[in-house]
Amino acid sequence: GDVERGTHIAECILESDPKNAAAFVLLSNMFAAAGKWDEAVKVRKVMKDRGVKKKPGRSFIEVEEQVHEFVARDALHPQIQKVYTELQRLSWQMQQAGYVPDTRAVLHDLKEGNKEQVLCHHSEKLAI
Repeated sequence: GDVERGTHIAECILESDPKNAAAFVLLSNMFAAAGKWDEAVKVRKVMKDRGVKKKPGRSFIEVEEQVHEFVARDALHPQIQKVYTELQRLSWQMQQAGYVPDTRAVLHDLKEGNKEQVLCHHSEKLAI
């Protein structure tokens, strides 16, 4: 099926470019989406063993002619505490209004509450 095809394609890419982080990440995500958590963990371990690192996603926003840059789980932005406090306030308001986050896209073997936290700390949400 699709997992077998995807695995074959990733192996072909990694054969020609053994440090291709995108191929590793896609392979890991594919296994995770299929519920094959052990396989996803193995892929991430191979990445670590080979010293392959995924570049974090970045988001930018311009406020009053100043550009702000955010990465997932950002801790370096000078106003990050204010940003997290506001995100928490907005998340609470949305939940009170009946919003239920779609955590199906969180491809980590986590409890539901932790998946919601991962979603909340994406770089684009921090930027907004």
